[in-house]
Amino acid sequence: MYYFPDSPRQQKQRRTLVAEIRRKGIADERVLEAIGRVPRHLFMSAGYSEDAYVDSAFPIGEGQTISQPYTVAYQTALLQVEPGQRVLEIGSGSGYQAAVLGAMGAAVYSVERIAALYHRLATQPWRPLYPDVHFYYGDGNEGLPQEAPFDRVLITAAAPDWSDVLLEQLLPGGCLVLPFDNGGAHQQMLRLWKEEGGVRREAFGFFSFVPLRRGVE
Repeated sequence: MYYFPDSPRQQKQRRTLVAEIRRKGIADERVLEAIGRVPRHLFMSAGYSEDAYVDSAFPIGEGQTISQPYTVAYQTALLQVEPGQRVLEIGSGSGYQAAVLGAMGAAVYSVERIAALYHRLATQPWRPLYPDVHFYYGDGNEGLPQEAPFDRVLITAAAPDWSDVLLEQLLPGGCLVLPFDNGGAHQQMLRLWKEEGGVRREAFGFFSFVPLRRGVE
């Protein structure tokens, strides 16, 4: 059994957050249940933990943010992930999105390109709660060939295109979700299904993400 600080007040704040996300249009009950169980305050930078259940993004250092819970819920719902499926995440950040997927029963393989964030993830108190969430240091644009293939791929940064490398690591019938950056002020969420005849593209709402970079630092 693992123990972590999670007060009745914080649990109530999570329930309020889930109700807010539901009002904004997220209807997938499995996603909402996962958001309601993952202790977001454990993923926040010092000084922001009191705002953990405000539906907003917050800095986590290194020029990165922990995504808005609604955005996490939106991308997760688009993935349509099932328990036991293997998910490749590009951009670990705080680890919150990976934990939500892990709480839904997915095996998550998350790649982080910023060394400081990757090493920070190794010491987080919530790690034992999600034994099927694995973090790797590298360039997410290259995917994770040593762990491929995957049922789902999720990109958590604004991408100007989608990599054929990532599609090659996706199983037939799987999908890739990404915020597509076409140079505008916001990015449109896309879902790409890998089908026998090629790739089928679906377009959804607009969001704001930090840009996807190449290489490591």
